[in-house]
Amino acid sequence: MPLDDEQSGVSQDPRLSRRGFGLASLAAGAAAAGAATAAETVVESDVSIPSPDGACDAAFFHPSDGKPRPGVVMITDVIGLRPVFRQMGKRLAGAGYSVVVPNVYYRSQKAPLITGPFDFSNPADREKLAAPRALLTPDNVTRDCSAWIDWLDGQKAVNAKAPVGFTGYCMGGAIVVRAAAARPDRVGAGGSFHGGGLTTDAPDSPHLLAPKIKAAMYFGVAANDDARQPESKTILRQAFAGHDATVEVYAANHGWCVPGSAAYDEPEAERAWAALLAMYGRALV
Repeated sequence: MPLDDEQSGVSQDPRLSRRGFGLASLAAGAAAAGAATAAETVVESDVSIPSPDGACDAAFFHPSDGKPRPGVVMITDVIGLRPVFRQMGKRLAGAGYSVVVPNVYYRSQKAPLITGPFDFSNPADREKLAAPRALLTPDNVTRDCSAWIDWLDGQKAVNAKAPVGFTGYCMGGAIVVRAAAARPDRVGAGGSFHGGGLTTDAPDSPHLLAPKIKAAMYFGVAANDDARQPESKTILRQAFAGHDATVEVYAANHGWCVPGSAAYDEPEAERAWAALLAMYGRALV
């Protein structure tokens, strides 16, 4: 069975998102970024990104000083673009990047796809995602990633000469791998945190794309995902042998990086955030 979002803690209480993120930001945001807090330095806007399958709505964040910065695409977990991911995008921009957080479900509707509490253990909640998720085929995802990169490269706030970074959570981890394989000319670093479906038996499993990837890669694996599929980390390490790649199991459960999720673990989330910034700091230059 592949790692996937429904295996563990993706319950989301939107009432917790901003408060939980604020606590985490106070703990390590400015120090890790080497900058002022995101709220003081970041410009936020809602944008529309042209793609072969229609207009993709997204949130765009960049430092307010006007200097072009390396571009980053942040891919949400299975619940999609919502306030907590806007806060995460803003925080990353505060670290010195121009960050776009696309609505991966734009083929179905504009964000948010889900409002209110959501629990993957509830069949009725899962059914809300069935049709939108079915449209996230490997071909569609590959086209989307290329469109997001091209859009970033056209923004004044983006340094198009620097490599692009991708960060993905839960189902977003697999999208990060596909992006790095589809555009090795532009993607310089990819971070997957509690990623789902990275190593499957299918002929289009993301890990099989490793030979096409030139980017630095970081795979943060949840402890309970590792317990269910302990061979996955070994498969990833073998696939990316010889690459600039790290596979690390965290002492936290699936969803630990997303404030407000049932599995949110602030100390381990901050450790993952620091690892991401360290990789971006050396690879996106």
